[in-house]
Amino acid sequence: MSRIFDVIDTEAIEQLAQIVKKNDLGEITVEHNGKIVSVKSKKPLPPPPPMGMAQTAAQQGYPMPPVSPAAVQNITGPIETAVPETISGTPVKAPIVGTFYSKPRPDAAPFVTVGSKVKKGDVLYILETMKVMNEICAECDGKVSKILVNDGDALEYGQTVMIIS
Repeated sequence: MSRIFDVIDTEAIEQLAQIVKKNDLGEITVEHNGKIVSVKSKKPLPPPPPMGMAQTAAQQGYPMPPVSPAAVQNITGPIETAVPETISGTPVKAPIVGTFYSKPRPDAAPFVTVGSKVKKGDVLYILETMKVMNEICAECDGKVSKILVNDGDALEYGQTVMIIS
């Protein structure tokens, strides 16, 4: 390898090409004494992710370091075992991905609260998707027994938002 830095010649360029090929690189650039040599593979580089689409290390395929329960306990206090709560009633699920709003305007009262009686077709909440406000209505008569999300929460498709019993 030291030969690459002594004199840039065709043999050195071939060595760089071998490095690119062997390590499955897209490109390698070497600068020495004001001379710059860049070798690119035939394989195109993957496109960068779209703007605004930041990815976490896990989404990019990088391994996440293991976290011990003791480390979590040091940060958050004692670890509690969650017991799944049994909820009876009809779940109201998000029909699409979006942002949950409990009221039509920030200064207005919520459409429903825990204990509200609703009839089929009553508006329960607004789900904003791509700047479109979608009114989500009750599919049955009943009483709102539980609201599982807060204003401004991002909802996933099929996520349970509230329970009507």
